[in-house]
Amino acid sequence: MGTPPAHLSLVGTGGHAPPAGASSSRDRTLPRVLSLDAHGRILDWMHWQDAVCLYVRGAVAWTLGEPCLTVRGGINRASGRQSVIELHPIVAARGHARPQALDPSPALTNSALFARDANLCLYCGNEFSRHALTRDHVVPLSRGGRDVWENVVSACFHCNSRKGGRTPQQAGMPLLAVPYRPSWVEHLILSNRHILADQMAFLKSHLPRRTARPS
Repeated sequence: MGTPPAHLSLVGTGGHAPPAGASSSRDRTLPRVLSLDAHGRILDWMHWQDAVCLYVRGAVAWTLGEPCLTVRGGINRASGRQSVIELHPIVAARGHARPQALDPSPALTNSALFARDANLCLYCGNEFSRHALTRDHVVPLSRGGRDVWENVVSACFHCNSRKGGRTPQQAGMPLLAVPYRPSWVEHLILSNRHILADQMAFLKSHLPRRTARPS
């Protein structure tokens, strides 16, 4: 989408300025914009710089929510005024309408898997750090199991080793929850730790009602 001018500065809303420090560290604390197409279809999380480009190009169809970030640019020579763009938490872009497209399927990664299972081992029920969890295949690959969402769960090293190449039934280790394929909306919720209230309310309104998640 291009890169906004380097002289842009940021001002957080609610009286909070972005923290000082390296830009990479600062960006991790800034809210991401929820990107939609013109029909309201949920696309993905968008970096604030990409959102600025949409505003500058006049490619924003409509927005939702109270402004979450103020971006200040250069000074207009004619008016002497500084340009200001207020980013909204939910932005629908022109030219991205895909009303007939199927919902994308989130990629199966360990990070996404552990987020789906709330960092719990689905055998012993204990919570672990990401580095202490493994991807376990409910039906082992050696027994014809597949590396798909519906056949994998988070497991601690101890439980994974104890289960070995057996099924949960064979190992006498019943699962605490049934593995499932997250919807795209669920994936977006799981993949962002800094979701704003307006964004969460919008995403929750689009959640499927069928999924039982580990509590």
